[in-house]
Amino acid sequence: MNINADFSKRVVVHSTELEWQSSPMAGVDRRMLDRIGDEVARATSIVRYAPGSHFSAHIHGGGEEFIVLDGVFQDEHGDYPAGSYIRNPPTSSHTPGSDGGCTIFVKLWQFDPDDRTQVKIDMNKMEALPIADRPDVTALPLFQDARETVRVETWERGAQVAMDLPDGGEFLVLDGGFIEGTDGLGAGSWLRLPVGSQLAAQAGSDGAKVWMKLRHLRHATADAPV
Repeated sequence: MNINADFSKRVVVHSTELEWQSSPMAGVDRRMLDRIGDEVARATSIVRYAPGSHFSAHIHGGGEEFIVLDGVFQDEHGDYPAGSYIRNPPTSSHTPGSDGGCTIFVKLWQFDPDDRTQVKIDMNKMEALPIADRPDVTALPLFQDARETVRVETWERGAQVAMDLPDGGEFLVLDGGFIEGTDGLGAGSWLRLPVGSQLAAQAGSDGAKVWMKLRHLRHATADAPV
């Protein structure tokens, strides 16, 4: 299965407009944003757990990265409320589920195979940092290594945001919205810009809170599971 699998193209997906698709596990549905592969896939998705639903125990062959968008995600290692950012590296394992139901934004099989860095962050407990040369923007740094940068930025109402993306970028609107090109993106909208592009965005009347991953798309073709 290939969905938005050409990483040389700009892609905008308004996830709230997609139909939920059933996963192999009862009570767990998903909206697919990009995908290369079938059930074992390099994938970016919105995943919804119904109350009381659980996946079977599994090992992350290619790593798993996710944000809890609403509800409380759970596994044997802890409870993760909305606003949690988790990185489960290759070779890690867990039994995920949610007693009360939750929705997550998740990326699979997109890690460096040698990455063993576990990350568990509750963004609700972080203080946003000002950016010296961008007065209308604050940031929550989440992860950075030689391969990628992950953070959440908050853009004030009407902020003009320009960003060179020599290695591509990916953006998920968590709250508010922005305009990029001819597209208006609101909560749940996802934008992927290819290597060598530029983000030219304007925050909307309510500002915007945006999760972003930068510098990673140059590695995209090597990330599909085999």
